[in-house]
Amino acid sequence: MNPQDVAAYLQSHPQFFEDHAELLASVQLTSPHSHRAVSLQQRQMEILREKNKGLELKLANLMRHGHDNDRTQNRMHAWQLRLLGEADALALPMAVSQGLQQVFDVPAVALRLWQLAETHAPLDLLRGEQAAATEAARRFAEGLQTPYCGANPWAIAPAVAEEGVQPVPAAAPDTLGEGGKQAVDWLERDDIASLAMVALRAPAGEDAETGPTFGLLVLGSPDPRRFHEGMGTAYLSRIGELAGAALARLRG
Repeated sequence: MNPQDVAAYLQSHPQFFEDHAELLASVQLTSPHSHRAVSLQQRQMEILREKNKGLELKLANLMRHGHDNDRTQNRMHAWQLRLLGEADALALPMAVSQGLQQVFDVPAVALRLWQLAETHAPLDLLRGEQAAATEAARRFAEGLQTPYCGANPWAIAPAVAEEGVQPVPAAAPDTLGEGGKQAVDWLERDDIASLAMVALRAPAGEDAETGPTFGLLVLGSPDPRRFHEGMGTAYLSRIGELAGAALARLRG
């Protein structure tokens, strides 16, 4: 009889230890904590304590994530109110970028818009003489179906990882291309270690899934873990939708 047969027998005959209660006290096991012999009942208690610790840790993580989500929701609400309360259309781009910096504590934010109405021509940063230099960034934004999150492949020097934190591998420059490089340059900082880039689109019409792309929002941080490939992009997508809807009135 092998150990599997013994385990299967005990599982199918739970009354065994009721009929042989003396075994519960006589069986001695080695504790993984103290390496001393303990009874089967003591070992069961240790297993239960370990399970309880695991459940407590999971509960603590759930509560922490819940608090983080509540904080993010409150920040999102505050940013929305700022956009809704801005009466001056020409001040909206500043409300978007400064609001993200102040409300979400993002160190660096850059915003570029194009295809705007003639009355808002000063804000159309991809027109006229600058069109050839930034056409790649425009194409990059149009192809960005979901927000990009990850390392800055053009960082001058890799950030030093904190103790116990695994370094974030840098993405290959080809991943973002020349358009991505131009977008990163908008931040005008050479210490950006991680990035988030979100395309801005006008609200979709009844017959379209998405509206036309008319802008690009770039968020940057010296912290290599602030924006990483494994993070969720739901809030970034929502930020892009809200910013696109607010700024769409500049298109005329």
